[in-house]
Amino acid sequence: MVPTAKLSALLLALALLAIPTLAQEPEPPQPNTDPAPNNTPQLGRAVATVHGIVRNAASGEPLPRTLVLIGGESGQGALTDGDGRFEISGVPTGPEPFELRRPGFDDAGAGGAGMNGWKNSRGFTHNVFVTAETPELTFAMRPNNSIRGHIELSTGDPAQNISIILLERAVDNGRALWRPHANTRTNADGNYHFGGLSDGLYAISTEPAMDSDMFGMPPVAGNTRPIALNGYPAVFYPAAREFSGAAKIQLSGGGETQANMTLTLEPFHLVRATVNVPPSMQGSGDGRAVMATLIDADGHQGTYGAQYDSAANSVQTLLPDGTYTLRVSAMRTNGRIENGNLPFSGANTGQIDFTVAGKPITNLRVSVAPVTTSPVQVIVMQSSNPPQAQPPNAGASVGANGGGGLFLAVSPANPGRSDAMMTELAHGPIPGNLDTNPMDPGTYWVHTTVNQRGLCAQSFTAGGASLAREPLAVGLGGTTAPLTLTLGDDCASLQLSFPGSLLSIPGNLASMTPGEEPAFTTYVVPDFDSTVDINSITLSPGGTITLNNLTPGPYHVYTFTTPVELEYHNPEALATLPSQTVTLEPGSTNNLIVEAPKP
Repeated sequence: MVPTAKLSALLLALALLAIPTLAQEPEPPQPNTDPAPNNTPQLGRAVATVHGIVRNAASGEPLPRTLVLIGGESGQGALTDGDGRFEISGVPTGPEPFELRRPGFDDAGAGGAGMNGWKNSRGFTHNVFVTAETPELTFAMRPNNSIRGHIELSTGDPAQNISIILLERAVDNGRALWRPHANTRTNADGNYHFGGLSDGLYAISTEPAMDSDMFGMPPVAGNTRPIALNGYPAVFYPAAREFSGAAKIQLSGGGETQANMTLTLEPFHLVRATVNVPPSMQGSGDGRAVMATLIDADGHQGTYGAQYDSAANSVQTLLPDGTYTLRVSAMRTNGRIENGNLPFSGANTGQIDFTVAGKPITNLRVSVAPVTTSPVQVIVMQSSNPPQAQPPNAGASVGANGGGGLFLAVSPANPGRSDAMMTELAHGPIPGNLDTNPMDPGTYWVHTTVNQRGLCAQSFTAGGASLAREPLAVGLGGTTAPLTLTLGDDCASLQLSFPGSLLSIPGNLASMTPGEEPAFTTYVVPDFDSTVDINSITLSPGGTITLNNLTPGPYHVYTFTTPVELEYHNPEALATLPSQTVTLEPGSTNNLIVEAPKP
């Protein structure tokens, strides 16, 4: 049995005992350079000894050399022995957080990819109620996965320093998307490696690379020679130019996947576009800026770059065969950063679609025009029956609790990969018209947050079309159909409670059962379409939480034993999940006892 030790010594031991084959995995926890924690229990508080075992969740085998760390007041811990067992003495009685650490593993209590959701497998803690009668604790850790690959070039040259991007499937605000997870470069032998990966679904892409040191150097302004340099276009594993053709790699159980690719040398052709920029925006300095963005066939920005030549008012780039969109934005800033942003005025934008097919293109023209915005009309529908008073709240309260107004945001509705963040559309008081921020052409999902007590979202439309079912379409110049947000004052409340004893109530220690306290993740999902994002709720036995300002209607309640980012906008993802149902009448207060999910 590994004896109890101070935290700093344990962390150092864990680093020294890391398995050699995991050398390329994430760095193990570093030794604590702070003064050693005080292992003396708090005055007047009894102590106990805890013991248990840590297993490999994939194989069921005991997991040696795992650091079991106790937070809170004690800061104690122990490494598991060769049989995966640990024992820690002198632990203060009462609630204590336990954390597991081992290079190449994640805590299995945080879950993995599955149930059509994505779990956060980092930074998970176990809440344990420590007494002299605490039973043996059983924990599990899930092994990380890895992807290795080799890049071949069609020329036979070494594929050194090729940039590789790893994409992961994630769930953001109830919708699945693909986002960058990590990037690396091939070594001198053309090999690459991604380690320390949690269970889940992944895809791999290369970045474009040129077969010349001239890459990144713009053609000389005014030069109309048919320039063509050779290079390697961006490719998705195994050999697709668009994300729709990318192979999706499922990782689980500590496996390693081989993903080899061959890149073919192709000509990159000159593309030049003359930009019709207003005289007030031409040139540089005085806060003037002109930016050029290339968008590929996937609707993704950043794969290929373009440069603006202020002297010639032109944009130029080198591209392989394919279909693209060139977007040009011209603006003037005041040069002062306000609230972390650089405000701009006089924004102009324009774009053009084109196809490169075996030869240069030098006759494109892009005209930019002022960007317009469409205000949001906010309407409050008065109910004939005033809502009932909010019930006394025995637990936490979630929802709009007085204060202020409305916040609207948008996120790209690109069905493929997306590395764009949610951005503000508008904010302000209720009711009235809200001025919106300029947006680039494209499609966006809308997110509604109502921060005024007694109001809840009923509908959000663009030209009569529901933005809860289809994305907002933004045209050239930022134009949209008329936007109308309707709120109601007949909101309902729902109190969720979980049977059992509540560990976190001071003075309630006598009724608590020794051992690990379970925690459950719950989602309350409306059966109707809504632009309001749904937050996960964490419940423990004996806990209660009240959701206020809910839109009346039918709901399904989903409960999980682990943290889950639920794809709640996907009916197919929800169809096979166990749930409870509740219907909230206008102005009503409701109570629901949450059922524990079956293991």
